[in-house]
Amino acid sequence: MQRQELENYIGQLLAVARFKDYAPNGLQIEGKDQIHKIVTGVTASLALIEAAIEHGADAILVHHGYFWKGEEQVITRTKKQRISKLLLNDINLFGYHLPLDAHDTLGNNAQLAQKLGLIPTGRFGEQELAWRGELPVPMSLDTFSQHIALQLNRTPLTIGEASKPVQRIAWCTGGAQSYFREASTLDIDCFITGEASEFVTHLARESEVAYIAAGHHATERYGIKALGQHLAEEFGLEHLHLDLDNPV
Repeated sequence: MQRQELENYIGQLLAVARFKDYAPNGLQIEGKDQIHKIVTGVTASLALIEAAIEHGADAILVHHGYFWKGEEQVITRTKKQRISKLLLNDINLFGYHLPLDAHDTLGNNAQLAQKLGLIPTGRFGEQELAWRGELPVPMSLDTFSQHIALQLNRTPLTIGEASKPVQRIAWCTGGAQSYFREASTLDIDCFITGEASEFVTHLARESEVAYIAAGHHATERYGIKALGQHLAEEFGLEHLHLDLDNPV
């Protein structure tokens, strides 16, 4: 399909225009006009680009792309290496950040809920990016933490009483620890995100709302993969998802 056709479709699908974001959503580096094979991954690292080149990709779709607010404007060092590889191989780079977090079915929060067996009941926070819901049946915090470790293949950092029953859950994938302040005022038992800051330990103990940091990369693997699968089914594109290890 044509590059512009692909960008237009994803822009409408993810309602890109309605989000205020920290980086541009959509085409970030222009490559060839015709796209037959897409590679998806969480972050547009050099390793992902090199793997995409090896697999003959026409376009790379990521959650974490380039040109972030506050980022240095000069193209040197690692940024030069990444961008030059894309340009030399005529590969398109598409990045979708907050719109991919938020989508009702393909988004990171929706996909994490599906992975963990959570039943969504509502949203909260800035631009309604954070979700809330519940487990079908309550379980202890320790059992829930083990369930997350099994599903995400990564041991989470868990703060709270191990025997505490949990059922009402709030979550926001990635680096959403700042949302814990609002989440702790809601009628929930536990909050899940990817990372933790120092303050969350004290807030978890004092609010008696458990906190789970399950990994930034680990919680955000699934949205971009789901988007790639959707595009492959919709347009007959060849799709390869590359899950490159990241312990953070």
